[in-house]
Amino acid sequence: MDLSTLSNLTDPVILFFVLGLLAGSLRSNLEVPPPVTKFLSLYLLMAIGFKGGQALAESGLTATALTVIAIAMTLSLVIPAIGYLVLRRRVNPFDAAAIAATYGSVSAVTFIAASQVLTARGDAPGGHMTVALVLMESPAIVMAVVLAGWARSQAASRQIATVGGGATPLATGIGASSGSEVAAGRAGGRPERSEGVGGVLRGAFTEGTFLLLVGSLVIGAATGPAGGEAMTPFINDIFKGLLAFFLLEMGLLVARQTREVKGIPPFLVGFAIVMPLVGAGLALLLGSAAGLTVGDLTLLMVLAASGSYIVVPAVVRYAIPEALPSRYLTMSLAITFPFNIVVGIPLYHAVAEMIAR
Repeated sequence: MDLSTLSNLTDPVILFFVLGLLAGSLRSNLEVPPPVTKFLSLYLLMAIGFKGGQALAESGLTATALTVIAIAMTLSLVIPAIGYLVLRRRVNPFDAAAIAATYGSVSAVTFIAASQVLTARGDAPGGHMTVALVLMESPAIVMAVVLAGWARSQAASRQIATVGGGATPLATGIGASSGSEVAAGRAGGRPERSEGVGGVLRGAFTEGTFLLLVGSLVIGAATGPAGGEAMTPFINDIFKGLLAFFLLEMGLLVARQTREVKGIPPFLVGFAIVMPLVGAGLALLLGSAAGLTVGDLTLLMVLAASGSYIVVPAVVRYAIPEALPSRYLTMSLAITFPFNIVVGIPLYHAVAEMIAR
């Protein structure tokens, strides 16, 4: 990476994230009140959705926009499939499905931070990238629920066959951790019942963050230049400051969550770093073949490399209760998120510059 690319690491929003990591690691009493954190997250989703809608209304659904959307949907199906096939060999099928869904979906905060860095660098992405963000939220969740349902049916069939033969029933799932960990998870108050695909779809599409993002996108597109001018002080002028404040809190949260990493098998720690690079590589291949701009290509790589730690855990917790949140949540939040913020964004941007310029 050249010096101009390394300057991404000195962006204030990234440095405030690092400050939060440092304060949390030192066990400082610095904290952001939960209501403030919730407001900041809702504000950022509204702002990025509105600005994406404004940009989309200005440019329209061009051939490039439709191409990006098609690539995004492809990635949202291919990435969790690859993740599941790899994970299924090392962990039980329920953890494999939940982790695959986590990495098949996207992180809105990583998307926002990358958008801010790209805009500051003069490589602002198109408004259609916000549409890609919206569309990549849910397919991986549905795929994971289908895979988990298949795993349940397979486990039930084996159990019936084993009981019929007079042996001890098999534990649900495969892998050394499956039986005891599921029991421990349920003892910790997690729900016993999983939802069907219909219930999962309702949960995914009625999730508050998803509705706010989509609604803001529609409002931004519908109100046009007049709406953009009216919202400028709130959407643009204070955006970067509030993003920096939010990433300070994220740094504190990641530092606290990092203490849980010691309970995750080394294979999964490695997966949380390698899988983002695999996703980014797939996005690079497809995006460069489509001739995307530096901004669009970088952001597509960021989306493919990110892992959800808000929407997916909220839905999968009820849809796949056999899976351990201590695994998929810690992996995405404590490992992949800081990796993408500190290393991934400048790396993906540098590669995109080499390919697309």
